Amino acid sequence: MQAIILVGGFGTRLQSVVKDLPKPMAPIGDKPFLALLIESFRRRGVKEIMLSVHHMREAIQEYFGNNYNGMKISYAIEETPLGTGGAIVNSMNILQPKNPVLVVNGDTFLKIDLSRMYQIHKDKKAGISIALRQVESCKRFGEVVVEDGIIKDFAYAGNDGAGYINAGIYVINANFFKDYKLNKSFSFERDFLYQYTPKIKPLAYISEDYFIDIGIPEDYERACNELPNIINAY
Repeated sequence: MQAIILVGGFGTRLQSVVKDLPKPMAPIGDKPFLALLIESFRRRGVKEIMLSVHHMREAIQEYFGNNYNGMKISYAIEETPLGTGGAIVNSMNILQPKNPVLVVNGDTFLKIDLSRMYQIHKDKKAGISIALRQVESCKRFGEVVVEDGIIKDFAYAGNDGAGYINAGIYVINANFFKDYKLNKSFSFERDFLYQYTPKIKPLAYISEDYFIDIGIPEDYERACNELPNIINAY
């Protein structure tokens, strides 16, 4: 499996506790969060990773180089910010994959069976599959509406209550974007998923496994306390 990890964001909400580092390089114990993420991918069958980089990209490139613990690492450089959607399209254009690709937010971790999600995506002949996690409150992330295994709608953040959230892991077909006229810079969530969900019919892959998003100081602190044990347990 090939994976694209989006690590180009500015991480403004975390800068009060993690300074002078891009958010994915926030330390968890003696390693950056991104290192733990990549190592977990290697154990779950990912052979090649492309990092989509922009903000303070030199720190990421210097740490990982072109090979990290036996995994091939390449880079899709955003000279100007492309947003999550533009970053995915740019990375796919560089990677030129023949098979579906895993696309992952670089500030989240979900302990998920990636091979199973990938295989179900192929078996169902989906164009895109999205990993969802059930939570007690969707207020921060926004709720995802699912019906018969298909994602029907995305609600904006702010509405409280239990439900499914987008866990930031996708399986996307190689030619998925070819029929869409898209801006060079756009949000994958707001400008694409929210608009085209009825047409693309994303396949929902629901997980009850451990999930963490380090985007705010409170959850980054929790990740520091929990993630090393979670990572080492599998």
